Amino acid sequence: MQSDWDIKSRSHRCSQTGEEFQEGEYFYTLLIRDAEGFRREDLCESAWKERNENIQPFSFWKTRYEPPAQRPPEAIPRDDAEGLLRRLIEENDPAHHNVRYILALMLERKRLLRPMESRDKDMLVYEHLASGETFVITNPHLSLEQIPNVQREVSALLTPPA
Repeated sequence: MQSDWDIKSRSHRCSQTGEEFQEGEYFYTLLIRDAEGFRREDLCESAWKERNENIQPFSFWKTRYEPPAQRPPEAIPRDDAEGLLRRLIEENDPAHHNVRYILALMLERKRLLRPMESRDKDMLVYEHLASGETFVITNPHLSLEQIPNVQREVSALLTPPA
């Protein structure tokens, strides 16, 4: 069974040339599947044009570089949908496989995650719009009958104990 991938942040420099990306500059993100799993590479336009086209990435997309915004520290840590998804991906417990999928869909609907093209119908690739991080989630192919139970499980995990 495939497991979800560790979240990898967008780089602030080209992985080939080492040059820092400038605000507003377009760059390419490639997800490459190798023997060790997924590897992320961020390439500037010139490195993209010079790459070996015989090597086909698992997924790739073009994005405009935005430097990370400075966030004020949170006074009280929240276990919101994004925080819960991050925690469950890190734990990688197979029992939460369906919950990770539903959380990713919720975040896509809230326009926090953007779906990216994937060649594997069993894997969903998302990019976090604010940070540029990449999330790879296993698609459990839930039936309509399974979804209400998983939604209740998600709701219970997001509701603080009384």
